[in-house]
Amino acid sequence: MVVGTLYSPTGFFIYRGDTLGYEYEKIKNFAQEKGIALRFVVASSMNVLLELLENDSVHVLVSEIPQTAEFKEKLLHCGEAEENFQVLVQPKGDSLITDVTQLIGKDIYVEQGSKYESRLKNLNSELGGGINIHTIKKDTLIAEDLIEQVSTGQIPFTVVDSDVAKLNKTYYNNININLAISFPQRSSWAVNKRDVWLADSINKWAETAQANSYSKELLKRYFELSKDIPVHPYSVKKGAISPYDDLFRKYAATINWDWHLIAAIAYTESRFDPNVVSWSGARGIMQIMPGTARSYGLDDSNIDDPEMSVMAAVKNLKDLDNILAPKVADKHERMRFILAAYNAGIGHVLDAIALAQKHGKNSQLWYDNVEDAILWKSNPDYYNDEVCRFGYFRGRQTVAYVKTVESHYQYYLSH
Repeated sequence: MVVGTLYSPTGFFIYRGDTLGYEYEKIKNFAQEKGIALRFVVASSMNVLLELLENDSVHVLVSEIPQTAEFKEKLLHCGEAEENFQVLVQPKGDSLITDVTQLIGKDIYVEQGSKYESRLKNLNSELGGGINIHTIKKDTLIAEDLIEQVSTGQIPFTVVDSDVAKLNKTYYNNININLAISFPQRSSWAVNKRDVWLADSINKWAETAQANSYSKELLKRYFELSKDIPVHPYSVKKGAISPYDDLFRKYAATINWDWHLIAAIAYTESRFDPNVVSWSGARGIMQIMPGTARSYGLDDSNIDDPEMSVMAAVKNLKDLDNILAPKVADKHERMRFILAAYNAGIGHVLDAIALAQKHGKNSQLWYDNVEDAILWKSNPDYYNDEVCRFGYFRGRQTVAYVKTVESHYQYYLSH
């Protein structure tokens, strides 16, 4: 079965070389239940996605297809319906806005020309005016950037869709997203109108207890579990960084790396806890993704073993070094690109290098150059660019990751 979809922060994306996403994992579950093989076609826009269905290039659209009269004329909705609505993003605290009438006199920042601006203008008219609506050019900042700015106190409020708000709350625990400012909009998957049999099959699967249970599990994983790594104080006692220093020394020597750097990666990834399992499924002290683990000979029986984890991680670092060496000549500078690729996956770093080259940045420097380009990959204007092959990516965590690992590394060297 050929699946049409869109890159998005919630439904379908690539992370550390593995394909993830709420919609992606649900359609995989359906296919496994039915014994069907899947092939994915990623469109650059909703219009292109609809054309693929109309031309029979895909069998099902696995994305948030709005259940509106316009779409119902063109296709047949199916599967679990999701409700989405626009919400106010505001800082947590004692002065929360709990009613839309309290928005009068407040400064709210949204993307220029977006549905959020349109909704705020309508709401402002309904209230008789008084909301201070500030619009930001989309090529400068997008919704995710504005949420971060609310979290850091740079702006007081923004408005986004509830699913985007829920996802970002897993990164920023100091925001409140409880106030809805629009009516809900239902959406679901869709098939061609003549494929009633396929819609019926998907509907029957979606109504099963197994599918409902799996959907709830995915909702918790993607939209509730914190994705922010808590900060803990450094712990270096009597010259020992961790219980695994001997492993770091042993395997770092095989690729001529400083073992302190491997230790810094492990600390950033897991705080040296071999039992950690991340929201994405990464496991062990080096947080190896399942796909990466398999490629280096690990499986469920040994992926949590500290020595196997370090061994696989070091092999991965060596492979990343080999890929990046032709693109980043300076070894010390290349180390930052390798760290970024370890965190994000090599594909997103290669995309960022290509974007940096296209837009006049120095593609052999990480700070203020390629790190800027990887941030662009959360913007559809950039991740749909022809030079990008790996689609949407949330680059903020990778930018922070490189700086954090370097900071830990310098600390270990000096103690």
